[in-house]
Amino acid sequence: MKSSALWIVAALSTSALSAEAPKAEPFGKTADGTAVEVFTLTNSKGIKLRAMTYGAIVLSLETPDRDGKLADIVLGYSTLDEYLKDTPYFGAIVGRYGNRIANGKFSLDGKDYTLATNNEPGGIKCSLHGGLKGFDKVVWKGEGLVEKDGSLGVRFTYLSKDGEEGYPGNLSLSVTYLLTNKNEWKIQYSATTDKATPVNVTQHSYFNLKGEGNGDILGHQLMLVAKKYTPVTAGLIPTGRIVAVAGTPFDFTKPTAIGERVKSEDEQMKFGGGYDHNWVLDNQDGTLALAARVYEPTTGRTMEVLTTEPGVQFYCGNFLDGKLTGKSCKNYQFRNGFCLETQHYPDSPNQPTFPGTILRPGKTLKSTTVFRFGSK
Repeated sequence: MKSSALWIVAALSTSALSAEAPKAEPFGKTADGTAVEVFTLTNSKGIKLRAMTYGAIVLSLETPDRDGKLADIVLGYSTLDEYLKDTPYFGAIVGRYGNRIANGKFSLDGKDYTLATNNEPGGIKCSLHGGLKGFDKVVWKGEGLVEKDGSLGVRFTYLSKDGEEGYPGNLSLSVTYLLTNKNEWKIQYSATTDKATPVNVTQHSYFNLKGEGNGDILGHQLMLVAKKYTPVTAGLIPTGRIVAVAGTPFDFTKPTAIGERVKSEDEQMKFGGGYDHNWVLDNQDGTLALAARVYEPTTGRTMEVLTTEPGVQFYCGNFLDGKLTGKSCKNYQFRNGFCLETQHYPDSPNQPTFPGTILRPGKTLKSTTVFRFGSK
């Protein structure tokens, strides 16, 4: 038995060593001529993830249904040119501050900062997902890698310079995507700065477990490990309160169809046009813990989300309106995709009772999120 165990370990080690790091392939150029590259990750179960250096965007993610049939389960486009237009952050890393900062303003260490702002519905201004040119609209450096267990990955790095979009400090950021043989897409974030600055980086993929372009997501069964959420104003800025979900349309503590209460007359649902809120995860100690489960009944596909973050923004595609044509040559209609953005809470720099998002010199931000795929 001992020799057999040693043989298995040796075989696994040899397999991992024989795996080749994903190589960069050309994917076009931006308007200023900067080359964009794409990396393809595959695992032993046939799952395939493609990501490019523009925005660290996940272009496609193929997973099997209960019959083993693969389908691409993330919304997006086929060409770089389509991503260079104004898009709703399909598949991108967003930051320096994912989600919203009220009025694009915050104070830090006695100094006031004004950020680039976006016009939100109703003409309300805030800084959304990093401003006018956030991390989703820059070209990162990409490097393919192989982990000791044979998992393939790509490490994206970007230097956000002092003053970019109004934020203080030179922020050095690394985001690594790993595709493991346990059918996990693991995202590892690391950041350092030379000045104190707010940081809240997240991944903004839109999922449809039926396959992108295959209709709405209202029949997906969602469970969130969160007994509380942060209600918002009409401009989708948190009020500062943390409220129990019990007895509200926001209670997903048990698996519930996304569409079951999405037309509720609850004021919060009207503010968001549906679900576009931050849930306060039960786990608040910074360890990797289950945040969400999703099940799609017609295909049997499942997705679990684990994270070290204290919150998750659940958004059910309320602003998709049929004007965007995706990879399947079908238009993305109202609620054809959903997002589960693991993060700190929106507007935290202006909300002293929320978990802090200020990164200081000499400290390193570390964060991990895992999307785990299966079927039943």
